[in-house]
Amino acid sequence: MTKIKLCGPSRLCEIEAANELKPDYIGFVFASKSKRYVTSEKAAELKSRLLPEIQSVGVFVNEHPQEVAKLLQNGIIDIAQLHGDEDEEYITQLRRLIDKPIIKAFRIETAHDIKIANQSTADYILLDSSAGTGTVFDWVLVKSIERPYFLAGGLDARNVADAVKTLHPFAVDVSTGIETNGVKDKIKMAAFVAAVRKEERL
Repeated sequence: MTKIKLCGPSRLCEIEAANELKPDYIGFVFASKSKRYVTSEKAAELKSRLLPEIQSVGVFVNEHPQEVAKLLQNGIIDIAQLHGDEDEEYITQLRRLIDKPIIKAFRIETAHDIKIANQSTADYILLDSSAGTGTVFDWVLVKSIERPYFLAGGLDARNVADAVKTLHPFAVDVSTGIETNGVKDKIKMAAFVAAVRKEERL
């Protein structure tokens, strides 16, 4: 079964919608330049209302490893997603601080980018078009991937079933594709989840 990650909730009503839809993951964005940014205090409040079976992922861009580890240690997030220029040394440093899963995001433009992603020591990799652009990259490149991955970049209810059917990713990750005017849209959230699960049942 392809897992589902709904990224970028910042309001309680969005957590309530997630609880109804039961994705596998939700993602709290801790990158201050993002319009989806939440503080650690806000994330803790939202996490307290999230069903325990839904794992929370913290999305970071070049954050100090100690700050990432602190959120993991405090149980505000269950998994760290590194979406900046974090390298292997950074991952090693974070692992010294805490033993929790790590997702490393990669921007995919060429076959060489896939090769680099394949070699990552992160627990999971996430393949994206570019940081938060909401556009699709060339899925043909993914054919050479040799490990499970999160597929992101331009996914929505209209194309995610095709992505699942064609690529069989470990998980699909969506943010812009479930928004209307920059705000999470419960109808679009439900449509996205339904599209993934319908394809899985076929």
